[in-house]
Amino acid sequence: MRYQHIVFDIDGTLVDTEYAVLHSLQKTIHVTTGLHVGTEQLTFSLGIPGEEALQQLGIPDVPYALKIWIQYLQELSHTTCLFDGIEQVVETLRDTGCHLGIVTSQLRSHFESDFGKRPIRRCFETVVCADDTEKHKPDPEPLLHYMAQTGASEDQVLYIGDSNYDMMCAQSAHVDFALAGWGSRGRVNAPCTLQTPADILEKNLP
Repeated sequence: MRYQHIVFDIDGTLVDTEYAVLHSLQKTIHVTTGLHVGTEQLTFSLGIPGEEALQQLGIPDVPYALKIWIQYLQELSHTTCLFDGIEQVVETLRDTGCHLGIVTSQLRSHFESDFGKRPIRRCFETVVCADDTEKHKPDPEPLLHYMAQTGASEDQVLYIGDSNYDMMCAQSAHVDFALAGWGSRGRVNAPCTLQTPADILEKNLP
């Protein structure tokens, strides 16, 4: 295999959460400020930590708003699903001996209450959540933390994500990056773009 470790983002990469993220954020803004904001104005929030998105929106009480947002996200969890083909690809990678990991901007509590309950969770050996590091994407610290936890070297790791923050994190950590084109939906330009999850298998050939 070309890479011994393949590390995934969750939102927009493993799981299609766009509807849930945007509509729960829209509701959070309305409840905390009284403002009505169209979801098309909130797409910047996809792929960045929730706290940072709320700060960019000028929400006055970010910790309270983040708590509310997570509650609304959980209420909309029925609208989220794994992207087509992801589960089969992940299981194939695991069965071929590849080490699988997750580096996500989700808080650990949100991760455990949602992705942590999905059967696919068992395929991932190491998970780095937003509250596991002091700094977050686009800073390299989350990926550096993953490598410290697993003993992986830079050349052994491929990080797959759907946002500019994911790409910048990988570049700063000096690991290879591949854009999940099925989740980014044309919002990000990257040197390496995977069109379908099955392309991950081709990417990992020697």
